[in-house]
Amino acid sequence: MTQPVWLSERVQWIGALDPTMRSFDIVLKTPNGTTYNAYAVRGSEGVAVIDTVKEACAEQFFTRLEAVASYDEIKVIVLNHLEPDHTGALPELMRRAPQAKLYISKSAQLMLKALLNQQDIDYTPVGTSDTVSLGDRTLRFLHTPYLHWPDTQCTYLEEEYMLFSGDVFGCHFCDERLFNDKVGDFRFAFEYYYAHIMRPFREHVLNALAILEPLRMNIIAPTHGPILRDQPKRYMQRYRELSGQRLQSEVNADEKTLVIFYISAYGSTTQMAQMIRAGAEQVAGVRASLYDMEGGDADLFVDLVEDADGILIGSPTINGDAVKPAWDLVSSFAKINVRGKLAGAFGSYGWSGEAVRMLEDRLRGLKMRLPQSGVRIKLIPSSEELEECRRYGQEAGEHLMGVNAPRVLDMADLLASRQAQV
Repeated sequence: MTQPVWLSERVQWIGALDPTMRSFDIVLKTPNGTTYNAYAVRGSEGVAVIDTVKEACAEQFFTRLEAVASYDEIKVIVLNHLEPDHTGALPELMRRAPQAKLYISKSAQLMLKALLNQQDIDYTPVGTSDTVSLGDRTLRFLHTPYLHWPDTQCTYLEEEYMLFSGDVFGCHFCDERLFNDKVGDFRFAFEYYYAHIMRPFREHVLNALAILEPLRMNIIAPTHGPILRDQPKRYMQRYRELSGQRLQSEVNADEKTLVIFYISAYGSTTQMAQMIRAGAEQVAGVRASLYDMEGGDADLFVDLVEDADGILIGSPTINGDAVKPAWDLVSSFAKINVRGKLAGAFGSYGWSGEAVRMLEDRLRGLKMRLPQSGVRIKLIPSSEELEECRRYGQEAGEHLMGVNAPRVLDMADLLASRQAQV
């Protein structure tokens, strides 16, 4: 298929198909390939091109564009998002249509110059409710940052109630039939894309929905995957559902949840986890749960982490490191927003005990809040050491509830602090 596809009498799809792609940005699997969706909008006073395609697919893009417009008709170029898969054909398009004005979000300005490695690019920055006229067609810009880059925006074609949504509401699913009521079942691809691309920014998703949901909507035209012309608002509703609190019905508004993950070689870290939970539950309003990482894949725990107010991770030290399930769990945090959540680490060890400190460093790197130093216990915990674990859990619960809990520092921290002052 090399021809453009009509969305309406004034709008055509001029993107590219990439059916053989099997991974995207390293981390996403694409068993159905993907599309790079770009669009041409014709007004009485010229043509607008909305987004382009990755450079390797530029020939498809220009073939379809030339079938709908001559280059001297192009008055406007809109980039909703600056990743290379949407801007790869931009330099050549600007060379062929030098009279066209480029519109990007205000947040995209530095990115554009770095992306094209040029400092003298002529462009117009726009924000929410700014418009550009094509005569009898009007494009309105809607700033929707962090979906999934800071620069992202959507563009709304007012007269046709059509939303060019960028990556929002898209997915990696290639089917030459293009429209959601014509292609195969792409529900898995839609939700997989949300989970890996949009989920870490679900607060921004909700902010964007507050802007987009009130709009009348005939078509949602994303930059990847099927064009949503059949009941487009149900995809907005699904985003709202996916972005909601999954535990909302289980946890009262005045309660906080503390999730304690642990894995144990000989039972010592298990004992520590149990006493930490016992201590946390002494604090009114704290609901603490234990999960053995040996009994589940990290991906199964992501929902728990996302909705929890605090996360503690217990791992023994083996060969000078935390064990793989603990690292797998922490790696899964990249899929969600954990910034500012209370966190901590604990564990037993036989020789050197590096696991706790290594986990704490990673949790700090994720911008989580660690008000206490973790508990490390050599070999089998004594009754006194288990009492230390109980206090650690209680103080974690107090920090979670905003109660004034004392900061716990071990001797190594005190020595490090004193050396730093000297």
